[in-house]
Amino acid sequence: MAASTAAGSVPYKMLKKTLLLYPNASFTVRRLNIGSSRYDGQLQNRTKSVPMQLEGVVGLEIHAQIQSHTKMFSGSAVNFLSPPNSLVSFFDASLPGTLPVLNKRCVEAAVMTGLALDCRINRKSLFDRKHYFYADLPAGYQITQQRRPVAVDGVLTYSLLGGKKKNRMVRKNVRVKQIQLEQDSGKSLRDDARERTLVDLNRAGVGLMELVMEPDMTCGEEAAAAVRELQLIMQALGTCQGNMSEGQLRVDANVSVHRPGEPLGVRTEVKNINSVRYLAKAIDYEIRRQTDVLRRGGRVHNETRSYDSKSGTTVPMRDKEGLQDYRFMPEPNLPPLMVYEDPASVPAGADARRTVVLQTLRAELPELPAVRRDRLVETYDILPEHSFTLLNEEGLVEYFECVLKATSREPRKVIGWVTNELLALLKQQDLNVSQSRVSPSSVAQLLELLEAGSISSTVAKQVFQEMWKQSGAKTAAEIVGEQDLSLVSDVEQLRAVCAKVVDSHPQEVRAFQAGNQNVLNKLMGSVRKETKGRADPIAVRKILLDKISETD
Repeated sequence: MAASTAAGSVPYKMLKKTLLLYPNASFTVRRLNIGSSRYDGQLQNRTKSVPMQLEGVVGLEIHAQIQSHTKMFSGSAVNFLSPPNSLVSFFDASLPGTLPVLNKRCVEAAVMTGLALDCRINRKSLFDRKHYFYADLPAGYQITQQRRPVAVDGVLTYSLLGGKKKNRMVRKNVRVKQIQLEQDSGKSLRDDARERTLVDLNRAGVGLMELVMEPDMTCGEEAAAAVRELQLIMQALGTCQGNMSEGQLRVDANVSVHRPGEPLGVRTEVKNINSVRYLAKAIDYEIRRQTDVLRRGGRVHNETRSYDSKSGTTVPMRDKEGLQDYRFMPEPNLPPLMVYEDPASVPAGADARRTVVLQTLRAELPELPAVRRDRLVETYDILPEHSFTLLNEEGLVEYFECVLKATSREPRKVIGWVTNELLALLKQQDLNVSQSRVSPSSVAQLLELLEAGSISSTVAKQVFQEMWKQSGAKTAAEIVGEQDLSLVSDVEQLRAVCAKVVDSHPQEVRAFQAGNQNVLNKLMGSVRKETKGRADPIAVRKILLDKISETD
């Protein structure tokens, strides 16, 4: 049963009786002004307790800045760090009489991205004008592709940790509705001190690919994994650098909730999220917020929101209940964009500088991240999650393979040093792989000492830290020699240390004899401490077992 009340339309006694007769009823209260705080609290509690199984639905719109030396419709250079308004052509500033000239590189980038995502490439696509008025859009319209984009009907395959224990890789797909070409707008800069807004047109006219993804995702984790995979694909293709902090990749998330099996709910759009981590947090917060609104009997509004990273919440920007009229119209100054299957299909007399051929672009496609991960797992017998870590950091695969070439140690024993020890220090100091203070050959030399049994694993980690501090000035062997860190091989010395540990830990010895096998690890740790990590763990274990048996 559902009941709807307006302010003052239902007496308190009647509503109380209804609640008693129908204890499981769901009530939607729009405006309640009865004047009884006691009643108001009772109704809120009853509304909260109504079970409602809701799940999130997430679709993405991604604007990827095309990696090109010049803008999409002018010869102005593209450079993120240039002084304001230093890279603006007459066309970018929309001076009268200027005309657009299409950049072939931007078209090829969009087509290659479409091929990598298994899209259908439209042999003929069209440009349109999207009208809106803002200070950073001097023409009053944006050139885009509303009627027929360059690529449609693709799929992005991504992976993330799944299962009950989140310990296995799960592959998922998200449909790519379309990829369209469009020009970027300028950038508004707020001058709070003088209470004015300044406009930088360096970005105006920079080529963009807008990728529209269907609502096939259910949470922030899935959306973040999909965007990260897309970043890697475009970086491998060279079509977009994907640096979100510089605005090269901007993500809008369309989020709604609904009961499984029912129509999708009212969606909100969270705009301009500038990091993968914030994307996941913004989506998950918005799902929780909408779920809470519906469970309380409220209504989710169709609106645009932004993510506040400081508070971890989304905040309203503007209402979207009314359909905005962009007055789309065909772009009169650009002919249809033609893409040809092979050189033989190119019409005679066509300008080669403006001709895009699919056969040529397919031949230039590099090894994509998913294929490369599978190859790493198969070639080196490493875990799938390790292959993700290697590819997620630029240059880490090459570093790992350089270490392997210089050491006889098995790949599974090398991978931990690269993905744990090295990566931890890089992240701690905010460095990339190319800035590592320890070279792959130096790591290989350290691992050779470990493989030969010259040092223990504990000492190896200590030496690695010292090599990092000294920026590789000394080799692993030199550090081991100077600090006397070689593995203790004197059996009598080890026997003496083990005897001392057994004698000083009678309680642990009795616990071991009573069947607690884990106590042995504590005793071995004490020996390791006494020898400063230089004791051979295999020899120590055997000697400790012998000493404990002697105390029976």
